[in-house]
Amino acid sequence: MRKLTSDELRELYLKFFAERGHAIIPSASLIPENDPTVLFTTAGMHPLVPYLMGEKHPAGKRLVNVQKCVRTDDIDEVGDASHCTFFEMLGNWSLGDYFKRESIAWSWEFLTGEKWLGIPKEKLFFTCFAGDADAPRDMVAHDRWVEMGADPSHIYFLEKKYNWWGPAGMTGPCGPDTEIFYDTGKPACSPGCDPSCSCGKYLEIWNNVFMEYNKLGEGKFEPLSQKNVDTGMGLDRTIATLQGAQSVFDTDAYVPIIAKIEELSGKNHKESAQTVKAFRIVADHVRCAAFMLGDPRGVAPSNSDQGYILRRLIRRAIRYAMQLGMPQDSLKSVAEAVVARYGKVYPELEQNRAKITEELSREEARFQRTLKNGMREFERVKESLAGGTIDGVTAFHLYDTYGFPIEFTQEMAAENGLRVDVKGFEEAFAEHQKKSQAGAEQRFKGGLADTGEATARLHSATHLLQAALRNVLGEGVHQKGSNITAERLRFDFSFERKMTDAEVAQVERLVNEAIAADAEITCTEMSVEEARAAGAMGLFGDKYGERVKVYAMGNFSKEICGGPHASRTGELGTFKIKKEEASSAGVRRIKAVLE
Repeated sequence: MRKLTSDELRELYLKFFAERGHAIIPSASLIPENDPTVLFTTAGMHPLVPYLMGEKHPAGKRLVNVQKCVRTDDIDEVGDASHCTFFEMLGNWSLGDYFKRESIAWSWEFLTGEKWLGIPKEKLFFTCFAGDADAPRDMVAHDRWVEMGADPSHIYFLEKKYNWWGPAGMTGPCGPDTEIFYDTGKPACSPGCDPSCSCGKYLEIWNNVFMEYNKLGEGKFEPLSQKNVDTGMGLDRTIATLQGAQSVFDTDAYVPIIAKIEELSGKNHKESAQTVKAFRIVADHVRCAAFMLGDPRGVAPSNSDQGYILRRLIRRAIRYAMQLGMPQDSLKSVAEAVVARYGKVYPELEQNRAKITEELSREEARFQRTLKNGMREFERVKESLAGGTIDGVTAFHLYDTYGFPIEFTQEMAAENGLRVDVKGFEEAFAEHQKKSQAGAEQRFKGGLADTGEATARLHSATHLLQAALRNVLGEGVHQKGSNITAERLRFDFSFERKMTDAEVAQVERLVNEAIAADAEITCTEMSVEEARAAGAMGLFGDKYGERVKVYAMGNFSKEICGGPHASRTGELGTFKIKKEEASSAGVRRIKAVLE
């Protein structure tokens, strides 16, 4: 098995698939463009949804890249051997080209070939879809693995819960997948232990999704006219496997970051189980925060959406940094180590170094004040107690409002001879999660990357809005994010002050004049250089592949984009700005509708 560095694995993966006819495309932003269903890019497929649904990609039918991703569903798991909030996903796609047999053959070759990763085949295990009333057992995938040389006893059939891509309740492309696991050598937890078990014996490193169905309403499925392959290999987990590391935090990706935390704290990170967890959380959360802050589309700590997640990560890192005895304002130094480690691969980190460190310092100072308020609240709670126990609802209030983890509250209670109703806290926390999840499901029920007519019109309107804003406010205005549903658009842009009523009215008038002109909305494929020369708006640099789509709306707007659009501006209706407000430092937000 080859012992590669993280940088070597990235390069080798891209080389392998480029040699097999895949166009190398750059990582998209961590902030999804025109997708209201997710706050962050959580998988390599998110930026490619329109193309998975049939739209032509400028680079062709075979694609490969390394995508920056953020997932916070498992934030409480961070601190174990494999969970990270930020991660890099190595992915290759077939957009209606090759399918299961080629995908599995190439996965096998890359994993086991001596020229590539050289993983012993006896260390690999596989899962395939077991079949149900919606789709048959995936014997094609099973038989192909056997043909390639996999041990049949290493292949398991699992139910839809484990081997099917497509969130429950949503419509659109979906299908069975086959997942690849590495046997870590840990003993099985029971005779029935298989790759679905979470005991740690099997580590998932690659997932090949075969999108061959379209999920309709009422739980019905029909075959897709365009069958796609969407794969994802986690770089951190794979490199840990290749380097024989005990965890992803023991790889070359994290070693310099961990070393910086040791320097700042004066502790050995493997001093105790508690220390190991704290080091990992600080390292992971600061790495993730640095990538969020350094992203070209821009995120800053706030109390909503992406900014809320960023703030939660930073504050959680601060709490664990305090546990380690790190000096105040230490996170910016940890972030410097992140930039030093990843700046060559992701130059936006180097370009935004000042923003990253300044925002971390500002948020750390702000949280110190919050902690002081929380301490005062704890004293108030202590004085008002009738008995010797802090009830669960109060403990949750300290957590939710002041950022006190239950361990923090327990520690302070013990120092004062008090107890904490931990079970009551867990019940209050579970109820909060239930409400939050229900709210998220309601908010995002429209489905991933909606390409319906109403959404396409609003998406087209964002192009006109950006052009109008630059006309009225100046060319320093740039898009910093957008969120579009079938009912409204939300557009974030760089601007330092509140717009005047006159400016808002002028922007609204210009957009409606462009709509009244009923200009044809045209799409032209061209190189990035040609798009730049033509005056198309776009975040140039490393965001785009060699060829892009440029949408023009008369002489009013010309912009690089991959989303859904109307045919003519006259289809849009009447544009109305409902609100102009601050989004974060130096970023304003407009909410608008088409009437």
